[in-house]
Amino acid sequence: MGRTATKSQGNVTDVVLDKNAVAAIESAQDALAVVDQQAQVQARAVAKELRYEGSMNPDALENGARDSIRRINVALFELGGYLLMMRAACPHGDFAARLARLDLQPRVAQQYMQVTRRFSNANSNSQIGDLGKTKLLEMLVLDDEQIDELALTGETGELKLDEIATMSVKELRSALRQSKEDNKFLAEKRDKEQQRADNAEKALKSGGPKARSLEARVADFSKEVDTEQEAATNALLAMDQQVKALDTWYLEYAAQQPGYEPGDRVDMPVEVLALVQKLCGNVNRIAASVGGLQHLIGNTFGHELEAVTIHEMKTPAMAEAE
Repeated sequence: MGRTATKSQGNVTDVVLDKNAVAAIESAQDALAVVDQQAQVQARAVAKELRYEGSMNPDALENGARDSIRRINVALFELGGYLLMMRAACPHGDFAARLARLDLQPRVAQQYMQVTRRFSNANSNSQIGDLGKTKLLEMLVLDDEQIDELALTGETGELKLDEIATMSVKELRSALRQSKEDNKFLAEKRDKEQQRADNAEKALKSGGPKARSLEARVADFSKEVDTEQEAATNALLAMDQQVKALDTWYLEYAAQQPGYEPGDRVDMPVEVLALVQKLCGNVNRIAASVGGLQHLIGNTFGHELEAVTIHEMKTPAMAEAE
């Protein structure tokens, strides 16, 4: 089978730029070169002022800044250690005077000491040491176990050292708050599970849970029934008094009408009529509920109630006659 001949491509035509476009590009390149040259001059001037003789390459300068930050963080732990030892060695009242001579505010000194005390063991992890004072102060809310876990494994819960290093302080604060809420939820869950396990163990040792006697349960339930019955009776008595009060108001109103004679029909005021209708609706709803309860009791316990009623109707004399 013959091969299909490859179609030849057309000749590629060189792109010819407009002279004005070429001039604009060259002008932009020259401007960038001037800006770069000016930046180099300014950088060398700053280096000369600082008596710096190292490389001016931006990557080298970034690495140098990183090393300086690391040394600052190491010095932070050293300062906190000196302050802790000095406070322990000073007699009462002498520590504050020495802080003043060091030009250190007590609150700032306390922060250095807190960071050193909480993170001294974890400082062997260079990532923690590189976080800086501000982030370490935010992380003081962590438990000692969480700090140790961060140092050993690089993470605790949802917190990871790699992510903490790139977070802003605001983002870290939010992540720590969420971590605290998560730990609280887990702790409460563990406590509940442990409580259930303890209760089950106690029940097992005591031969299993002991059910309350029927007499005890009936006695408690009877008290509850009496309480609810008293409340219902009081509510019905209150409604009875409301009906009588409305009747009294209406009669007084009728007697005050011009030309009124006993037995005359007087239209009830709209406000009183609305209240009577409301009261009537409430009574009807109560009556419907009572009827429903009577039906429920009859269906549920009708046979037992019938037997009790028949038994109660048989007097001793009637029983002997049988």
